[in-house]
Amino acid sequence: MKIGFIGYGNMAKALSKRWATSHEIFIGGRNAESAAELAQQIQASGSGSISEAVEFGDVIVFATPANAVADAIQSGGGAEAFSGKVVIDINNPVNVPGGPHDNEGEYYLPTIFNEGSLAEHIAALIPDAQIVKAFNMCQASVWEMEPPEFDGRKLVALYCGDQSEAKTQVAELIDNLGCDPVDVGELKYARLLEASACIVIKFLFSGRDMRTVLNLIQPEVKSI
Repeated sequence: MKIGFIGYGNMAKALSKRWATSHEIFIGGRNAESAAELAQQIQASGSGSISEAVEFGDVIVFATPANAVADAIQSGGGAEAFSGKVVIDINNPVNVPGGPHDNEGEYYLPTIFNEGSLAEHIAALIPDAQIVKAFNMCQASVWEMEPPEFDGRKLVALYCGDQSEAKTQVAELIDNLGCDPVDVGELKYARLLEASACIVIKFLFSGRDMRTVLNLIQPEVKSI
């Protein structure tokens, strides 16, 4: 796959590094030096602006803060530039203790997303793209694990979206990380994935290990 990253933070670094061995990666962002630095670290195919990342990728990964998504879309060329692209939303629109809307350490979805999820908000902004919610329920250090395993079990990575072809591609990327992909349904279920991520984030800010996860455990079926 040709994957264009918008952003060069910890999540972008963790995922792009793992995928760079089997896919073509382009790092794009507002700061050309930061994009180039990450691209060099993971031996990506290239780096540059947000619009160049969008043009490069058949799959686009939004690795920006939630409140920067709208600006990133405009910088990427507007809605038309994303037409037909598979867009993976890996973010969570949450406030954290000490943030601008801190209410005694509470975690919540900002007002703009109260009637939906960040993923659905993105879908409304770029209606001709194929949006998939994935990779939002773990901190970056989990995706750096090769592979992410807990108590001898693979991490189950949940994802959702409305287009089956796009979800098939995302399932392949999940499998590339050594995880088990599990489809939870249509894009509307991104609301549940984002809410579940709030639980993990709360644990992390309470001092738990950064590799703390919520994992789906299924009983092992033993043959007789």
